Amino acid sequence: MVRVIRAAGLPVALIGMIALCGVLLGRVYSGPLLSQAVAGAAVLSVGISTAVRRLPSWTVAPLSVLALAGYTVLVLRLAAQRAELDAPLAQVLVDAARNGIPRMLTAMIPVEPTPDTLVIPLVAAWLAGLAATEVSGRAGWVLLGYTAPVALFAGTLYVVGPNADAALPPTLGFVALAALGLVTAPGRTAPRTAPQTVATASDAEPAGRLRRLIGPVVALAVLLALVFAGAPRIAGVVTATPVDPRRYVEPPQVDSLDESPLNRISGWALNPDQHLFDVTPLAGEGLPLVRLAVLNDYDGVTWKVGATYRAAGRVLPPDPPPPGATVEQAVQRLTIADLSGRLLPAVPTPSGVEGTRVAYDAESGTLIRPEGLTAGLTYTVTSARQRLDLSGLPVADVPSGPGVARLLTVSDGVPEQVQQLADQLGEENGAPYDRAVAIEQFLATHYRVAADAASGHSYPNLGFFLFGPRNAGGQEGTSEQFAASFAVLARLLGLPSRVVVGFSPRAEGGAPAGTVAVRGADAFAWPEVLFDGVGWVSFNPMPQPDTEPRPVEEDFRPEPEKSEEPPTDAPTPSVAPSASASPGDALAESAAGSGRTRAVIAGGVSGTVLLVLAGLVIALLTMRRALSRRRLHAPDPRERVTGAWLEVGDALRLAGRPPPPDLTATEFAGHAAETAAQAAARVKKLRTAAPPLDDLAELMNRDAFAPDDIDPRQADHAGTQAVAYVSALRAHRPWWRRLLWSLHPGPLRWAKRRRG
Repeated sequence: MVRVIRAAGLPVALIGMIALCGVLLGRVYSGPLLSQAVAGAAVLSVGISTAVRRLPSWTVAPLSVLALAGYTVLVLRLAAQRAELDAPLAQVLVDAARNGIPRMLTAMIPVEPTPDTLVIPLVAAWLAGLAATEVSGRAGWVLLGYTAPVALFAGTLYVVGPNADAALPPTLGFVALAALGLVTAPGRTAPRTAPQTVATASDAEPAGRLRRLIGPVVALAVLLALVFAGAPRIAGVVTATPVDPRRYVEPPQVDSLDESPLNRISGWALNPDQHLFDVTPLAGEGLPLVRLAVLNDYDGVTWKVGATYRAAGRVLPPDPPPPGATVEQAVQRLTIADLSGRLLPAVPTPSGVEGTRVAYDAESGTLIRPEGLTAGLTYTVTSARQRLDLSGLPVADVPSGPGVARLLTVSDGVPEQVQQLADQLGEENGAPYDRAVAIEQFLATHYRVAADAASGHSYPNLGFFLFGPRNAGGQEGTSEQFAASFAVLARLLGLPSRVVVGFSPRAEGGAPAGTVAVRGADAFAWPEVLFDGVGWVSFNPMPQPDTEPRPVEEDFRPEPEKSEEPPTDAPTPSVAPSASASPGDALAESAAGSGRTRAVIAGGVSGTVLLVLAGLVIALLTMRRALSRRRLHAPDPRERVTGAWLEVGDALRLAGRPPPPDLTATEFAGHAAETAAQAAARVKKLRTAAPPLDDLAELMNRDAFAPDDIDPRQADHAGTQAVAYVSALRAHRPWWRRLLWSLHPGPLRWAKRRRG
């Protein structure tokens, strides 16, 4: 019985250690599927290696890999069924293998256990069990065999990061199981030698006692030295906030059309009959407003969403309602028609989405579909509609401090008349709610709605909308100008505000029962103000139908300004929204090598080492490619030109020829050409010559002195030129330097230093 317990002790300990890694990671997943899948991988991988221990060592890895393939297919199929993925299983498996790491790190917490978020933990747990069992069980090197479970445990802690509480019980359990494995592990059998003569008690006992004492004393001394040397550092790490690896992975990005959907209001106003989508209320009362996006950031030119989207499952994180508010569940089914882009319309505040893959910004409640919208796409949204308690609104205050600084930011360049109007409205109204109502009434009584008004909501556009001559197109606009003007005036008066773009569905004849067709005429924007204890309150600064606006001069007499001409840089109204480009996902794949020691040790140690190294290589490649993609595919052409310039600068530093910081753009291009020529001269083989960077230097000069002259085609050409130069410069390096070039972490560090 004792022999059975000792034989089973080490495998049980290894299974428990790996299963605890699944429990640790499962804290940031929804449901128990992740923990169950990792526990199953631990049982099967350790069990198979233990069962075939008497077979030759070279047979273990093939058998285990075959079992891993079958188990992976089984688990991922189950996950796909639970996630209601309708794609073929083969396509799901390929997609999970290609995008497992980035989707696991960009997924919103709690992470839904889907095939692409399960495959990496499952495979890592299986390989850790295989390596640990072979090294500790077959070779008898228990401590060395613990390397794989410990690495898996550390990697799990890193992936969880600051997104869960301290994991004290799993950690103590992990240590206890490791101790159990050490106690019950059979000792290594020493090679048999010829019998030795029995030593006499006088000469054997003192030497044996001395040898038995030296080992523990030395081990204790080393342990105490490590404790005293590492205690301060370990204490600092324990009390510090863990690093979140998700910040190194680029979340889903959107183009300028989806970053500022307020610009689309004019195009929809000019095409009122354009069929955008259908909405069918399945639960809840009435036809609620459908929200497209929440715009929190304003730079004096454009209102932007400014969101950080995270891949989300079917269940979205809850948005706690303000005090006194009641919550009503609403369910609606939406079918996309002509609506383009990636922004996904939904009734606020969404709590669940079924029928499509989404990414979600929890701060604003904005949804996107990373693949872009397509005609015929049908999905179902469950929303928590909040009915605010407005009884205390007249005496409510507004929040202040760093938490709402973003909602109060007003960039430099506010037109003088706009500031004077805000000051006048603020002087006449003291309470925050009174100030908001004063802005609402002033806009509603002094301005006219015009579907053909010029698009734009920059400072010059808003100045012309508010104070331009009426006979030249001033003092009239769409909901774009009304909402943007309200929000700017509110921020000037210290009211945290934002702009929301959405739709007001209207029932019409001819539609299927319960289904409402949402058209361009239903699109509009409205402002919201945040009040303490109440929440976000919507305002309607639009004038009532069939009312004649009062002349602005009757209620506001600003000081004379230089000109009242309409802005020349007002963007042309778009006739119809354009479709956005589909995102591209690519991950580099690493190759494994063979070890150089005995087969039994090589199978375990090299597998563990390669697992860690492969993770590091994939992480570096992913972060390097994400940095280049973020630079060269930025929505703003100026940002793309600057990104191309930074790519060339990083390449020169990697080549050992960093440009001096005081060079002009033209001198920088000359330095780059000289570096490429010197690198080409050292290579005997014929290589593609590096292109000149004169065009890129010219664009950098133009960006400094005439930034509005850069168009997207020039920015794309700059990116192409930079990529060609970097590729040619890298090709002129020796093969081992080309390999280090791709894995060098320098560009990530330099980019962080520039931001700092």
